[in-house]
Amino acid sequence: MTAAVPARDRADACPGALQTHAAADGALARIRLPGGAVTAEQVQVLAAAARELGDGAMELTSRGNVQLRGLRPGSEPELGNRLAAAGLLPSETHERVRNVLASPLSGRSGGLLDVRGWVAAFDAGLRADPTLAALPGRFLAALDDGRADVAGLGADVGLLAVGADDVALLLAGTDSALRTTPREAVDLLLAATRAFVDERAAQGGSAWRLAELAGGPARVAARVAGRARAAVSPVALPGAPLTGPAGSVPQDDGRTALIAVVPLGRLTVDQAELLAATCSELVVTPWRSVVLPDLPDEGVGARLAAAGLVLDPSSPWLQVTTCAGRPGCARSLADVRADASAAVAADGLPASGVRQHWAGCERRCGRPPGAVVVDVVAIGAGYRIDAPAGAGT
Repeated sequence: MTAAVPARDRADACPGALQTHAAADGALARIRLPGGAVTAEQVQVLAAAARELGDGAMELTSRGNVQLRGLRPGSEPELGNRLAAAGLLPSETHERVRNVLASPLSGRSGGLLDVRGWVAAFDAGLRADPTLAALPGRFLAALDDGRADVAGLGADVGLLAVGADDVALLLAGTDSALRTTPREAVDLLLAATRAFVDERAAQGGSAWRLAELAGGPARVAARVAGRARAAVSPVALPGAPLTGPAGSVPQDDGRTALIAVVPLGRLTVDQAELLAATCSELVVTPWRSVVLPDLPDEGVGARLAAAGLVLDPSSPWLQVTTCAGRPGCARSLADVRADASAAVAADGLPASGVRQHWAGCERRCGRPPGAVVVDVVAIGAGYRIDAPAGAGT
């Protein structure tokens, strides 16, 4: 069956580092971090920009990127200069399309192979192709090392290791039944990305996501079939994980990775500077947490927890996300961050123990993927609880 193509009467206006969004609390900039990778020095640059140009905090997104809110008027050129000097803006033409998820612990703990090289090669391939600058800002790639942590997060194109020498091409979150080798995987992923651009143009050029194209996955697969081999049998992809990991994770080399969850994804400048002082390289995850890898032990965990970061896998902070809410969004009917925080503090989250997203209006911006998510929607005088079948309330 062919899905109906949504009518898009405007171009995608997803914000970037240079093309900001005019929010109610000031301009909002989104800085892409392919694979979530960021150095301590880059975190310090972002923290300084948040303090001196924005509202004093960094927001972590569900795509492993970083947002700065409340930017003062006219600060975009200065922000761009700071980001470029720190290596966070390697291409002005492609900066909005560098949306790349990757298994955050890849190459350090578990997984069938290390996808960090794929991230760098795919990002370089994106930036080297002028035609790919026209990708919608919502286009997303996911590189999964076989543990199936990011394969179910709704990417347009993706790679999933299904063996040490066997890689599946994913299209719109499904197995394309096309296979390649780890060495040729990035070339196939870039070909699929170009095929999306071509198929999008053939269907009118208005779609923002591959799933919006009529027969999108099948038509893109047909365009790249000559570059891959057919699978013996397609794999059934898992659903999106409800939460990400937290706490201490033993690495394969004997060292330790700490995963610190940032409550509601809002990282203060002080917290960011503490992270930068703790670890030379960090990974921002799609679950609004930060991986601090290659530590000798978990000794710094107490200091992170004292700063308000969460390392307890059973914490209710792992269960709740929110949209921006008031005052950042003019459409919001409530200060959902304050209300959700108060509910956590009072041990009063609705649908206790179930993943939930608090939203200030019916658009439900920032909602994590997955069917088993309770929506807590502001209705002006309180909230309405929309629970999927089987979820407790």
